[in-house]
Amino acid sequence: MDDGMTISAPGGAVAHAGGTAAEVIGIRDLGLVFETRDGPVHALSGVNLSIKAGEFVSFIGPSGCGKTTLLRVIADLEQASSGHIAVNGLSPRDARLKRQYGYVFQAPALYPWRNIRRNVELPLEIFGLPKEERRARAEKYLDLVNLAGFGNKFPWQLSGGMQQRASIARALCFDPQLLLMDEPFGALDEIVRDKLNEQLLALWKETGKTIVFVTHSIPEAVFLSTKIVVMSPRPGRIIDVIDCDLGAERSLDIRETPEFLKIAHRVREGLRAGHSYDD
Repeated sequence: MDDGMTISAPGGAVAHAGGTAAEVIGIRDLGLVFETRDGPVHALSGVNLSIKAGEFVSFIGPSGCGKTTLLRVIADLEQASSGHIAVNGLSPRDARLKRQYGYVFQAPALYPWRNIRRNVELPLEIFGLPKEERRARAEKYLDLVNLAGFGNKFPWQLSGGMQQRASIARALCFDPQLLLMDEPFGALDEIVRDKLNEQLLALWKETGKTIVFVTHSIPEAVFLSTKIVVMSPRPGRIIDVIDCDLGAERSLDIRETPEFLKIAHRVREGLRAGHSYDD
């Protein structure tokens, strides 16, 4: 029975003992159809999902299943054709205008003529913040992603992993409570990816942000997430929503444990079921 007591959820979010953390994203019967020259393309169909404050939620599914499209709908980069979506109780458009989320793309998308600090400052510059405040915030978030001392370097002087960390700092610099990440480590080698997974998990725990993360990697999804959303091939449907009850303290060694392997197996089975959905 819920006695009103509150506890700290993983990532620092506050939740009631009964598990009633605030809903950050609410999606009901959402569908999206792209009109093309060759006819309509049904990208998403009947999507229902609730994401709570402080959760780390991964979308996983085959290429073309609509996981990035769903992330873009949340970000107001695409508009749903049917259904309802709310971000912190607002429409995606209003949430975007109120700067309630940061977005990390698949590629770092850093301007080569700006040094790293000025790349991180760019959203703040657009928002009209004073120069000293922009610099202070950029340095704060560069330190948070372990890039202190690299502010004067240019993108071409940094490795791919360091560039992606700079893009994460840029997404965090105006302190949104929601971070949307579209396969940010997909192009990196496995060793670098493992390291960035550890660093992202530490950053999530330290900041308490709600993170929505797109990936093709089952181990990555299980290692990072509190919840995994398994999607079917187009039109994208949610096949399964899996809780990852692996605790807040996770090292890469956890990938060899029975608990980890059991969750990974369920994700894999969900992906197989999704592929057979239209057979």
